Amino acid sequence: MRGWAIWITGLPGSGKTLRAKSLLKILKKKKIKTEYLRMDEIREILTPQRKYTEEERDYAYRAIVLIGKSLTDNGINVVMDATSHKRVWRELAKKLIPKFVEVYVKCPLDVCIDRESKRQDNLILSDLYKKAIGRKKNGVIIDGLGEMIGIDVKYEEPKKPDLVIESDKTNPKTSSEKIFKFLKSKRWI
Repeated sequence: MRGWAIWITGLPGSGKTLRAKSLLKILKKKKIKTEYLRMDEIREILTPQRKYTEEERDYAYRAIVLIGKSLTDNGINVVMDATSHKRVWRELAKKLIPKFVEVYVKCPLDVCIDRESKRQDNLILSDLYKKAIGRKKNGVIIDGLGEMIGIDVKYEEPKKPDLVIESDKTNPKTSSEKIFKFLKSKRWI
């Protein structure tokens, strides 16, 4: 039996990871085995000296699509937590993974900037938005800071996502329950 994949996409700081982890708790409680693919962790291994270039992103996003496809082909369910600012990557996953759900975590940029400044994991450089805005204003070069999604590079909103979660209006638990109900409505769980 083929597994399903959920790609949780949105701007950095939109709340993708909180919603993914909340969903994983629900799935675990229901004894639904699911693999968690978090782009920040994948990128840590694929590109340890990150520069946040388009070439590097293309490489990492093609890898997450391949991993997701391989897992679902082997009956493993997957939650993919990745910004994926270009539609082409999400559309490739949709084309290659028959049981695919795109969840767009929509959030105003100013809220994302505030949230991102409070991140506490060590997977990415802190205060990326503020540093990118500062660089854009005064041209200061910052080591490790490449092109920032939402500031230097446009985030391409999904054209027809399966679900839209407005994370500035909905908490992670309610959001993840909505995703879980959607999976149930598809009869995948």
